[in-house]
Amino acid sequence: MIATPAPAAGEQQIALWGSTFAFTLCFAVWTIFSIIGVQIKQELGLSDTQFGLLVATPILTGSLVRLFLGIWTDQIGGRILFPIVMLCSAAGTWLLTTMSTFGGYLFAALLVGVAGGGFIVGTAYVSKWFPKEKQGLALGIFGSGNIGAALTKLVAPLVMVAWGWHAVAHIWAGVLAVTAVLFYLFCKDDPALAARRAAGVKPESFRQQMAPLMKLQVWRFSLYYFFVLGAFIALALWLPRYLVGVYGLDIATAGLIAALYSIPGSIFRVLGGWWSDKYGARRVMYWTLGASTVCCFLLAYPSTTYVIDGIRGPIEFTLEMGVVPFTVLVFVLGFFMSLGKAAVYKHIPVYYPDHVGSVGGMVGMIGALGGFVLPIAFGVMNDWIGIWTTSFMLLFVITAVSLLWMHFAIRRMDRQRFPQIKDETDLPEIMSAAGPTRGPC
Repeated sequence: MIATPAPAAGEQQIALWGSTFAFTLCFAVWTIFSIIGVQIKQELGLSDTQFGLLVATPILTGSLVRLFLGIWTDQIGGRILFPIVMLCSAAGTWLLTTMSTFGGYLFAALLVGVAGGGFIVGTAYVSKWFPKEKQGLALGIFGSGNIGAALTKLVAPLVMVAWGWHAVAHIWAGVLAVTAVLFYLFCKDDPALAARRAAGVKPESFRQQMAPLMKLQVWRFSLYYFFVLGAFIALALWLPRYLVGVYGLDIATAGLIAALYSIPGSIFRVLGGWWSDKYGARRVMYWTLGASTVCCFLLAYPSTTYVIDGIRGPIEFTLEMGVVPFTVLVFVLGFFMSLGKAAVYKHIPVYYPDHVGSVGGMVGMIGALGGFVLPIAFGVMNDWIGIWTTSFMLLFVITAVSLLWMHFAIRRMDRQRFPQIKDETDLPEIMSAAGPTRGPC
């Protein structure tokens, strides 16, 4: 075991806030198609399925590279890898403006998606700077860089209206490239990596890094993240299209409302990290999945017209959700998703302190794949079923399954640790009143 010296407070804060700023810009670029994709859809005459594929393609790249980037971060450090990620994505974003076909946009979108890998690079990098009792808050602060999605929705429509969507791509690419250079110049190698290099110790092999991924617990964490991150990304990309289609809003207004969903899904991640440190990540996950199940159920109910045979003839009335209650509900959904994102990653450095990169990379990969799969599924379900709210129907199923799996997994672990639980009941007074001669119900 290599002794890791305590980091200097100044370097610690530079690493945290520098990573958070870099991740914010990465996320802004990663979700850029949520705005410019609407214009590209109109220019090329794309179907909803094609649009879903376009906005989801960067998410695919950002998902698949996370596992490898996580392992590489543990091996070579975030100070080197984070700028590389940013420069690759900046090049892809600039390349968008040179394309004119659907296939060309998909190719450039693959490079844009490298920005999504910035999350696991920053997570593995930041976690090394803080002790366990402070990692939840630190990772919550870093994870609040999800607000980059809201940044794109608030600013990109204004830039696009003024100068066109090419200007959006040029500005986002330029700012990201400059940030990559500044990050490399001002941030330092994490203390664990510096101590390992000073001692001449080689990093763990790829096989050793992959060993924890055989545990079912890792895949359970991945399912949680498939919802709290994957569905967050999917809705961040899909909501402008949904709002334009359902409520007939213009793109600027739709982007503003979508930002009201993205902002709590980002900022309150800090609160989720703090609560995970204070109350426990398990409890926060119960809050997240329980509340999200209720929100998705309400959002999934389609606009419906009923006709009742009344005394004086047919009585007709309609149940539908207006734009105001819809905005409130997605705000609440985004809030609880933000808590869940922090809670999931609070588990990882506690259970797997020496494999944050590989385990976090796998969890992040599965979660981000949700951001790729779900927008496509939303578009296919729209084209196939023809009901706008099918997207929330699907999310309801995912969060309900996640909640049930989590609960029964926790109960199973409790029984293994405390065998006497199986002989107890939540209502012991009922068992007592039943008397010794009564058999089980």
